[in-house]
Amino acid sequence: MNRPGVRVAEVVAHRDGAVRVRDDWLADEVPVALLVDGVSQAVMLATPAELDDFALGFALTEGWIERADELYGSEVEATPQGIELHLQLASARVWALRERRRVLAGRTGCGLCGIESLAQVERPLPPVPAVTVAVGALARAQRELARQQPLNALTGAVHAAAWCGLDGAVQLVREDIGRHNALDKLVGAMARAGVAPAQGFIAITSRASFEMVHKAAAAGVGALAAVSAPTARAVRTAQTLGLVLAGFVRGDDCVAYSGAERLQGAALAQPEAGL
Repeated sequence: MNRPGVRVAEVVAHRDGAVRVRDDWLADEVPVALLVDGVSQAVMLATPAELDDFALGFALTEGWIERADELYGSEVEATPQGIELHLQLASARVWALRERRRVLAGRTGCGLCGIESLAQVERPLPPVPAVTVAVGALARAQRELARQQPLNALTGAVHAAAWCGLDGAVQLVREDIGRHNALDKLVGAMARAGVAPAQGFIAITSRASFEMVHKAAAAGVGALAAVSAPTARAVRTAQTLGLVLAGFVRGDDCVAYSGAERLQGAALAQPEAGL
């Protein structure tokens, strides 16, 4: 099998009291440098697949560009150290990026490493579309997403982000070793497909950190459904932007952290005591 983003390795497996040498599939993790006008602007550890989507999505969610057509193209160059992803931006955006001088040194667990000042943490964003979603749609999305992760099925080591219709049907999926990267790849794929952000929501297979909420809002999406918990900063950001944020979406259950009035489900019971 020759699949981008996956490598084969010989391992020694201890199972049920037996020891066996066999091949195993590993998720690839490669430094990817994003360069604009020959200057490295960010270095992320990422799965080397669907890098065109990654380039476009990262440029959009990080505010390097405001519209997809401001990215004229991207070229992938393999080097001994990793991959260089050369982005061709509109001249006005190149100038703005030079002024901004934001340099990220990204890791799979942190999307804010290397910014130059605290003021850069939260880029101002407009309120998101007022989306109303049924709890059942969130459950359907996570069920379908679990079946549409080929890289994770092989390796058990990658995250996924999915664009879903308001009925919960999964329409686009992107995977990556980093949850931020998976979301950026999805945003890029959404922009290429011309989807209307107000006509669906994003489901993710990770916690909802501040960066995940901020990137979803930057893409103009009004609802984010995570399989795990959000952080306090993520909740505050979602509330400020008017984004529906649901966590612990498992089976038919979920917890609404922001925009609960726009989650359609069972009648609201009295608050639990002792919390």
